Amino acid sequence: MKDKEWGGREAKYVILDPVGYPFKSLYVEYPEVSDLNIFKHYAKEQWFGEAVRKGDYLFDRRMYPDFAFKVVDVEPPDSLIGESTIIMVNAKDEPLPEFKPKVRFSDVVGQEGAKRKCKLIQRLLKGGIDHSIWMPRNVLFYGPSGTGKTMMAKALASEAEVPLIPMKATQLIGEYVGDSARMIHNLYERAEELAPSIVFIDELDAIALDRRYQDIRGDVSETVNALLTEMDGLFERKGVCTIAATNRIEIIDPSVRSRFEEEIEFTLPNKAERKMILEKNIKTFPIPIGKDVELDMVVEKCEGLSGRDIVEKVLKTALHNALLEDRTEVSLKDFELALSRIKKTGSEPPKELFI
Repeated sequence: MKDKEWGGREAKYVILDPVGYPFKSLYVEYPEVSDLNIFKHYAKEQWFGEAVRKGDYLFDRRMYPDFAFKVVDVEPPDSLIGESTIIMVNAKDEPLPEFKPKVRFSDVVGQEGAKRKCKLIQRLLKGGIDHSIWMPRNVLFYGPSGTGKTMMAKALASEAEVPLIPMKATQLIGEYVGDSARMIHNLYERAEELAPSIVFIDELDAIALDRRYQDIRGDVSETVNALLTEMDGLFERKGVCTIAATNRIEIIDPSVRSRFEEEIEFTLPNKAERKMILEKNIKTFPIPIGKDVELDMVVEKCEGLSGRDIVEKVLKTALHNALLEDRTEVSLKDFELALSRIKKTGSEPPKELFI
């Protein structure tokens, strides 16, 4: 019945999460899936033609009888496992790909220079693996915290209709020798399997500090070497675009920085962009702002703040204060309170650190 209802659509990707033996006694020990790579080889064969949707369960009938896997994601939704379906099984140390980030370029306020360059990458990614050979393989986003680097990466994946694999650089640091190399290799294996795709590594400076900062760098050489090998190794990962982000480009090790073919700068919002951020987010308030609110004054007072700071530290604080006092509108005093707290806590970033 499902086959007819869903029109025989073949799933491009199916992501499974191992959940164990739900119908077995809790007091009996059963083996766990230890080699996911071997499992994936025959998974497609045993579930060929199976109709799947997010939240469904699939049960192993061969290697680990009755072992259950939950469908974490399937693209397109409500489709069938077919010959070309890629089946992936989540491991604890592997990130979950995002197939359809909801962010679009239009959601990113300002950053027109960055947006223009990302639109070129989008066109090449959307053209498929063959076209992707002409796009920058390794791109570095840099600029102050909260200026939209992560948001832009999600928008790029969404506009290009390719999966995004996001992770923090610190997640790549292994506990034991060889862990980092294995995790990074698995990350890029998965990205190549999903190609064309984007690997997004946030907070690159956590592992790629300049050698002048060896005393605070820690032992991350294995992580850095493994990452560089995947980024420009002898065997090119066709269709995989690596985007890394940092707030402090000046402390990135030159040997790492030189691997990036394209550096894209993100800047603090100007006056017009600050006003746009305020107006766009105020429209979503559950209560209106008062007539005493002079938005242009708030715009001026927000100079030097990132878009994230404006939303999280100004708008959210002002709104919460009004709601806590059971008022029906957000007043000028609420905004003044939020702005004064920023000044008192010293959370406004020093301008001499801006790139």
